[in-house]
Amino acid sequence: MKRTALILALALSASPAFAALKPGTRATDFTTQAVLAGDVYSYNLNKALKRGPVVLYFYPKAFTAGCTVEAHEFSEAADDFAAYGASIIGMSADNIDTLKRFSVEACRNKFTVGIASKPVIKNYKVSLPIMGGSNRTTYVIAPDGKVLFAYSELGVKGHVSGALNAVKAWRAANPKGK
Repeated sequence: MKRTALILALALSASPAFAALKPGTRATDFTTQAVLAGDVYSYNLNKALKRGPVVLYFYPKAFTAGCTVEAHEFSEAADDFAAYGASIIGMSADNIDTLKRFSVEACRNKFTVGIASKPVIKNYKVSLPIMGGSNRTTYVIAPDGKVLFAYSELGVKGHVSGALNAVKAWRAANPKGK
């Protein structure tokens, strides 16, 4: 575990600023194996967008310190996001068994976590090559499929608050959810 954390820290410190999708970009649809409260199901972005904005956040590795803190912060804010009509999905390259545990222990049964495949990682410009997974990037995607908010930062700070502010602004501009 210490070796993985060291490799992750070195990879992130040596890499340039993350290249996230820009606001206004159309998000690529995907379907993935996902987990909510330990239960596995098939998640589709476009179907989720029919219900409201989606907070799509990528994280490097389940059960690492930063990723666990971030999951706790998103779980604490899950009801706030829901009040504005938004859903949350966390994505990593972890396997489904790890995500089952993470969804219960770190996400506290509050939101979905899914498998970030290589094509999804590439399409969302969140690659962390040395680890073979994704960096820490948060998007808010409007129901029309366009990116409203993009934030890439190794540290956890700013991901939840930035996403919630983007969802609140979207709701203020779209009181009927359209």
